[in-house]
Amino acid sequence: MELSKNYEPTALEEKWYAHWLQKGYFNSTPDAREPYTIVIPPPNVTGVLHMGHCLNNTIQDILIRHARMTGKNACWVPGTDHASIATEAKVVAMLRERGIAKSSLSRAEFLEYAWEWTHKYGGIILQQMKKLGCSPDWNRTSFTMDKDYYDSVIKVFIYLYKKGWIYRGKRMINWDVKAKTALSDEEVIRKETKQKLYHLRYTIDGSAENIIIATVRPETIMGDTAICVHPDDERYKHLQGKFAFVPLINRRIPIIADTYVSMDFGTGALKVTPAHDINDNQLGQKHGLETVDIFNDDGTLAPEAQIFIGLDRFEARKEIVVELEAKGYLVKTEEYTSEVGYSERTDTVVEPRLSLQWWVSMKDLATPALKAVMEEEIRFYPPKFKNLYRNWMENIRDWCISRQLWWGHRIPAWYDAEGNYVVAATKEEAENEYSNRYGKKPPYGEGLEGLKQDEDCLDTWFSSWLWPFEVFKGLSEPGNKEVKYYYPTNTLVTAPEIIFFWVARMIMSGFEFMEQKPFQQVYFTGIVRDTQGRKMSKSLGNSPDLLGLIDIYGADAVRFGIMIASPAGNDILFDESALEQGRNFNNKIWNALKLVKMWAGRQGGDEHTPDMRRKEASQTEHIIENFAISWFSGRLAQVRTEVEVMMQQFRLSEALKTIYSLVWDDFCSWYLEWVKPGFEQPIQPEVYEQTVSFFEQLMQLLHPFMPFVTEEICHLLKEQSVDLCVKPFAPIEPSSAEVLQAGDLLKQVISSIRDAKNRNQVKPKDTIVLQIQTATPELYRPIEAILQKQVNASEIGFTLENVANTIVVAVEKDKFYLATGRELDTGNLKDNLLKDLQHQKGFLASVEKKLGNERFVQNARPEVLALEQKKKDDALARIKTIEESLAVL
Repeated sequence: MELSKNYEPTALEEKWYAHWLQKGYFNSTPDAREPYTIVIPPPNVTGVLHMGHCLNNTIQDILIRHARMTGKNACWVPGTDHASIATEAKVVAMLRERGIAKSSLSRAEFLEYAWEWTHKYGGIILQQMKKLGCSPDWNRTSFTMDKDYYDSVIKVFIYLYKKGWIYRGKRMINWDVKAKTALSDEEVIRKETKQKLYHLRYTIDGSAENIIIATVRPETIMGDTAICVHPDDERYKHLQGKFAFVPLINRRIPIIADTYVSMDFGTGALKVTPAHDINDNQLGQKHGLETVDIFNDDGTLAPEAQIFIGLDRFEARKEIVVELEAKGYLVKTEEYTSEVGYSERTDTVVEPRLSLQWWVSMKDLATPALKAVMEEEIRFYPPKFKNLYRNWMENIRDWCISRQLWWGHRIPAWYDAEGNYVVAATKEEAENEYSNRYGKKPPYGEGLEGLKQDEDCLDTWFSSWLWPFEVFKGLSEPGNKEVKYYYPTNTLVTAPEIIFFWVARMIMSGFEFMEQKPFQQVYFTGIVRDTQGRKMSKSLGNSPDLLGLIDIYGADAVRFGIMIASPAGNDILFDESALEQGRNFNNKIWNALKLVKMWAGRQGGDEHTPDMRRKEASQTEHIIENFAISWFSGRLAQVRTEVEVMMQQFRLSEALKTIYSLVWDDFCSWYLEWVKPGFEQPIQPEVYEQTVSFFEQLMQLLHPFMPFVTEEICHLLKEQSVDLCVKPFAPIEPSSAEVLQAGDLLKQVISSIRDAKNRNQVKPKDTIVLQIQTATPELYRPIEAILQKQVNASEIGFTLENVANTIVVAVEKDKFYLATGRELDTGNLKDNLLKDLQHQKGFLASVEKKLGNERFVQNARPEVLALEQKKKDDALARIKTIEESLAVL
């Protein structure tokens, strides 16, 4: 079979993914093995794959594939979240296209359309994950609106209500005027926003005097029910206890005093609007003020506003400012920048609003969840997120869980006509509960005559906080063998933006409902940004089409590109050139395969070398091959050990870079060059078999990161009894430190001599005589044959003296004299040595600066410090050798 010029991924990816699925390699059932479990952060059912998903799911797939290949029972549970706000918006848009208004439908009719949309579009993102090469157990796909899951959510609500931790209360909430629903504090994004600060004149009752108020929201003055000043503010002491009139509507409101007001902010006088500001609401409760709600639920002005009724709040602002100015109430306007809350889902400015909602009391839930993270029962990677978590948990507020939506888990509360209510899973249970609670028969019948269920749904996060155990039916089938086996899960991979929405709440629910932590580690990914550091978004047009990139570069190259630049917890500056690097890596491996396959038909033994000279050459080749095999075997073992540590520490990007260097540099650039047979010469069968074995092991090591190309190459190298996807890693063989050091020295000397030949216009094929000046010639004996072959030296000798008319190369403390058989330009030699000296001194200065940094020395790992010290010692040795060479010249 003739191999293509370059690796062609598309058909091969489809072939291997179908093969893995057909073999059931991703499936998991409880057995005697150690489980390794990951539950996917369920993407919204409305979602399509983007770069953030690419990063998150690639990391999960790397971890799960690695676990599978280390002999663990790897279980990765996929699924989707019903996403109340986002999905309802999509369904409303679909209905609008069909000429149907949501308001014209009953709840049941609307839900039929919602399920229609979900069945049609809801699984798209999971199908797209397959193109990326993700390997979850698709048989376990969960959905937060599945029947058992739904029932468990309702069960949790009832449990917490009976425990007294869920209550109904009228409090200030964040209102999304576009989605027409309440939001929790965590669903509000604070953004720096340019606004205008309006200074308004309020007239004093019974006086010609005025009081000036500064506000960014003149459209809310119709909800003002007081003016507040500081009790010690001399400017306003004479006005305390008096009354003022609200501009335009002439409402008479009191002037009150409270230390809450800052005397040096604005004018020192504050308009109090209890219905539309949380702080004003607290002031209103303290001072017994009237509450006037001037907004409808869509953000338009309500009849209570008295003026501009029905106008949108921001349009009303413009009209009110014009009228205030026309009537002499507007004193001045200033530019002003402050934080404004926006809905995380709809990007609409949130409206603070007094509303009757359902709440979860969080303090008792938070206590064990905080303790588990701070005492590292649950470990965060990177650990810097512990402080963020602690700060939020120590200052946690009650959670508003009701949403004014139809798509989702309906609140299990039932009301009579007077507003009395009970909490129960079904109407029948509610009627029994009503009788017990109120000591009378419940109203029977439909509609207004019977008990009526709450119209609102629960916050989406109230269902997804059960995810780690309910995907195994931990509540719907308590104590079942699956939840006992797979729970607690091992690793959660998620973005830091949802540490409060989801991570903290899952930890709380795990301890409350399962009495143990939900996972052992949390790996926080960075945010994928463009090369300008901007977060990727459709509105900026900087979010690439992920599926399009996979079509162009292949899934392996995309996975490589996103991982090579993603250190744990740090943001990623995505550049498409990283995908090109991944594609080039694929082609590098492919070309190595073609080279090795070419050797397959050229295997031979010593019988092909009958004469003495050929026999001597063959013996030299044996020496070369033996060293090359010993060295690469050691490098492979060394890197496998390093990668295993990196995987445990979630340093996945470092692990990939280390494997990349092993494959590209050590295997392709060095090992294959060292064992490559001469022109039209055979390769020893044992060398060929060992080379194929090394290639297989490299592909196995790389497989979790780049599954398709590695599987294909393994099967092309030789017939496989076990597919790479499920092939267990062999034990790591011990390696020789002496051989590895000899290999490092060999690479350094070859590179330095080749570089010197190039700088002095000596062609690679031109032979040289090499003399080595060293105090340790025994270090060169094992590598002498390879060195001679690689630098094209006719002979190698050792000397204690300087050798005239040669190119001088300094490597650490040793000198290498290259005799080319022609007169050399000593001026050019001197220039090259001076350049090298300058470079080495600059390098030494950078290392010394790092070692002189007290913070670096205190925080660096011991092995990092040792490496930096070795760099310093090596640089000093090279500088000494170069200076000696210059003195000779």
